[in-house]
Amino acid sequence: MDSFVPDSSQPSVISLDDVHLSLGTGAARVDILKGASLDVARGTSVGLVGPSGSGKSTLLMVLAGLERPTSGTVRVGDAVLTDLSEDKLAAFRGREIGIVFQSFHLIPTMTALENVAVPLELADHDDPFGTAKTELESVGLGERTAHYPTQLSGGEQQRVAVARALAPKPAILVADEPTGNLDGPTGKQIADLLFEAPAKRGTTLVLVTHDLALAQRCDRQVHLEGGCVVEDTQEKALSEAAE
Repeated sequence: MDSFVPDSSQPSVISLDDVHLSLGTGAARVDILKGASLDVARGTSVGLVGPSGSGKSTLLMVLAGLERPTSGTVRVGDAVLTDLSEDKLAAFRGREIGIVFQSFHLIPTMTALENVAVPLELADHDDPFGTAKTELESVGLGERTAHYPTQLSGGEQQRVAVARALAPKPAILVADEPTGNLDGPTGKQIADLLFEAPAKRGTTLVLVTHDLALAQRCDRQVHLEGGCVVEDTQEKALSEAAE
């Protein structure tokens, strides 16, 4: 498969404009995002970094359509997520956004094959089980398709989660601390799978991580503090080039 080369002349596939997100009211109100803005080009990889409580996981959930902002605009591709109904947002997310969590979130009563295939089946995919088998083979689990999560190691469970996220061929892949529950060598294997998505499929990858080495593998690192974007290595590079 040929490698995908990002085209910087194309419009952003993800665009967040002045996004705020608050929880509670009055004295109990907590402002989590405070005017965050971000544009991401198709086929690139972005690492969201920052201290605990900085808003990076919340920002990831907002751009994935799992959290609705209090104000601001979130656009993914041609869809303005903040304008969609819950049903349309869920359908869009199922087609266009693959999600990998730290804790795998596999269904324990389903085999690896079923965990990947059932979401496709619910979305009326033409060949859910064939596609699931192909994706599991692509992450090195072709011989483990009939195993249940409890019969798999942590790294294998995360491979299933990656296969499930990529099976619909989403435009966007988001990952929240995808190596956080894994040892170093296993975490690197999972990271390699995630970074194959932009390189081989043209998928846009946005991940949250505390792992500096993982963040440095991304095309960009976006640093958040106090619910705001405070540094962006892409913007910094452009600024330095202009000097």
